Amino acid sequence: MPVAVAERPPQPAGASKVDTSARAPRRRPRLYVVDGIRLVAALMVVLHHFAGTRRANEPGNVIWDRPVSELMPTVFRVASFGWIGVEIFFVISGFVICMSCWGRTPKDFFVSRVIRLYPAYWFAVFFTTAVLVLLPGVQERLRLREVLFNLTMLQAGSKVPNVDPVYWTLWSELRFYLLFLVVVAMGLTYRRVVVFCCVWGAAAMLAPISKFPLLTLVADPSAAWYFIAGLALYLMHRFGQDLLLWGILAMSWLMGQLELGERVEYEQVSSWRGAVVLFTLFMLLMVGIALGWTDRIRWKWLVTAGCLTYPLYLTHYLAGIVLIHHLRGTMDPRLLVAVLVAGFLVLSWLVHRFVERPVARALKRGLESSFARLRSFQRAA
Repeated sequence: MPVAVAERPPQPAGASKVDTSARAPRRRPRLYVVDGIRLVAALMVVLHHFAGTRRANEPGNVIWDRPVSELMPTVFRVASFGWIGVEIFFVISGFVICMSCWGRTPKDFFVSRVIRLYPAYWFAVFFTTAVLVLLPGVQERLRLREVLFNLTMLQAGSKVPNVDPVYWTLWSELRFYLLFLVVVAMGLTYRRVVVFCCVWGAAAMLAPISKFPLLTLVADPSAAWYFIAGLALYLMHRFGQDLLLWGILAMSWLMGQLELGERVEYEQVSSWRGAVVLFTLFMLLMVGIALGWTDRIRWKWLVTAGCLTYPLYLTHYLAGIVLIHHLRGTMDPRLLVAVLVAGFLVLSWLVHRFVERPVARALKRGLESSFARLRSFQRAA
């Protein structure tokens, strides 16, 4: 799941705790703990997909050939709750996007999202397709025109299948970015973000009973309250806590626990109580981060951990289960899962180092040049 750099703007000397300025200081120390949580959430999802899904627990399944709960029951019980990593991603995304956009222009926001989202994603589309072509028998690859359309990241809006099912979360992220761009264009302030949370939350509550497809599409009721929780947590982090922010956070938890129940029914491998406990513990940890309780943690390796998250999420699923299918008889299943997780972490570092960073730099230069050219034409007109 894509999120921006987790950085915290320090309060200027003499500034009030309730300063609502739209401008952020230039130097912003990183919130290292958020990077660590991102990697933990990604590993939860990876473990779930390898050893905790309903598909992997069916008799004669194409992944393990036997129910994974028989092969490694303890691993299965833990992995069965790993899907909640996606909800954790959404909360962190709301927190970090609000943080990284403070004081920036819509152009800055657009450029930052493009260079963050697309380089690793383009690699993942081709990598997964190549794996499915070279190692058939587990999942049918898409037609070439569908693979190429996936490069836009807009396939869900056109009812084109995803190259990898994990891409479904990107559709929720894109809609959040589009909505939040409106507030960024107005200039971020405490009041505007609070109003945005309330309006979006109201729309998300009304969408399921409205029978208005466009409202449901825009409001994204299944994910909205997680993003809203992240926004409220960042406001708490920047301006301090108050009853209004606690109220938004409480409403997000109440709405979120209902959605967790729906996910439990869909996944059919875990319990609602366990999911709510895990999500509540995560939310309490985020509150601690928002209130500054973890600011002293500055472990540099967490920066690298955060950078691995997005490539790991994008590349692991179909390629991973294909490899399990072909290697399942060669070693103990627990060792196989461990080897694959380690392998995908190495791949993620390589993607970050040799794909994301250089391609992002080139894209940024090109986009900045294009926007400068656009401004020059506007002045000439």
